[in-house]
Amino acid sequence: MNIKKIKELVKILEESPLIEIEYTDFWGRKLKLSKGDGFQKVRPTETKSTVPEVKEKEQATPQAVLPKEQEKKEETPKKNLVAIRSPIVGTFYRAPAPDAPPYVEVGDIVKPGQVVCIVEAMKLMNEIESDVAGKIVQILVKNEEPVEYNQELFLVEPL
Repeated sequence: MNIKKIKELVKILEESPLIEIEYTDFWGRKLKLSKGDGFQKVRPTETKSTVPEVKEKEQATPQAVLPKEQEKKEETPKKNLVAIRSPIVGTFYRAPAPDAPPYVEVGDIVKPGQVVCIVEAMKLMNEIESDVAGKIVQILVKNEEPVEYNQELFLVEPL
């Protein structure tokens, strides 16, 4: 990658409302540029969380609300809780169809092997099953939200 192209991408990023640019050159080399202070908040479990992109007009309100939501999630005690994690990158779905009820709700009892959600990747619907028997304490991802590999989806209190 030549320096001229990198400088051009930096200038585009600085002058636009974009938060991030990812560029792949002819040889397959990737460059990812992001705006910000360079520091990311990391949960104690060291999982990377994604924040959906916000339209320019809506930016002021979600930024004020987001830290409070994150504080509430961090305040939840994680003692003796087991996380059900996404085994793949994809889109999270709580139900098998848009008009169907969700697989599980907070307070539901699950057993090992029970389907708790679907993660769609490359047009394939992958059923995610519980590894433990327990009670669903918290659902950490909203329906139709993108998820990353190993991201926590549910917190389960083992029985």
